[in-house]
Amino acid sequence: MFAALNHLVDAVEEAAAEQVDVARVAAEHGTTEHHLRRMFSSLAGMPVSEYVRRRRMMLAAADVAESADDLLTLAVRYGYGSTEAFGRAFRAVHGLGLSDARRAGGPFRGQQQLRFRLTVEGNTPMHVRLIERPDLRLVGHAARVPLVHEGINPHIQEHIAAIPTEEHLRLKESGNTSPAGILQISDELEQDSPEGTELTYLHGVAVTAGTPVPQDLDVLFVAAGSWAVFTTQGPHPRALQEAYAATASEWFPSNPWRLRPGPSIVAVLEHDEDFTSATCEIWMPVERA
Repeated sequence: MFAALNHLVDAVEEAAAEQVDVARVAAEHGTTEHHLRRMFSSLAGMPVSEYVRRRRMMLAAADVAESADDLLTLAVRYGYGSTEAFGRAFRAVHGLGLSDARRAGGPFRGQQQLRFRLTVEGNTPMHVRLIERPDLRLVGHAARVPLVHEGINPHIQEHIAAIPTEEHLRLKESGNTSPAGILQISDELEQDSPEGTELTYLHGVAVTAGTPVPQDLDVLFVAAGSWAVFTTQGPHPRALQEAYAATASEWFPSNPWRLRPGPSIVAVLEHDEDFTSATCEIWMPVERA
């Protein structure tokens, strides 16, 4: 997996204004585009598309400041059809416009070339089980929220806070199959989505096929398949975040499994009164590599 990730980084450097063919890199390393993009995002802390944008804008900064070429020529060189689109991308990365950058020569925000290396050697205990599940039927309260790459998503927190306490209790009592407990489900997120892209967040539980579902609840169906289920216990959300990071840096590179399309599910099994400590399960849809 690390060879594939570094090959992808090299492809970004070679692509200049061209589209980076992530699917081709994945196929050459015997994996899928979905899995490669997810592993890149987990380990780099940003999706491939954001890394491509930052690298191109870092290279573009030198040309904007020093080259005699006009701005439209530079825009085309870096894959943009107009100086306006080029300028928006440039400002998003560097925090200043093209004219200011050309006049003042900076300052610019750099994005160094990434290199992936396996430096951790199984020092994070991984409590995982692999299971086959039939179709999942998830019910609860859904909302469309924007994607946030770093930190707690305030839009999800706002959605959860708006659900009355008695409704949380009703949901918990309704759940009658695994994954157990109250579930935090993120779905309908396209690969490599930029920050701000909308996804569906469902706060709910899993129920069997014959369970009556009240009309005020939303329903999400998930196709049958394999799941890797990681159990975490300890300070919340730190233990959960460390486990997420360890799946990408330690577990997937050393096991014959890869991620397949599907929702991300966190099951909260137990927690203390102020939610500073919790026992959770991370459910990841997987397939044999």
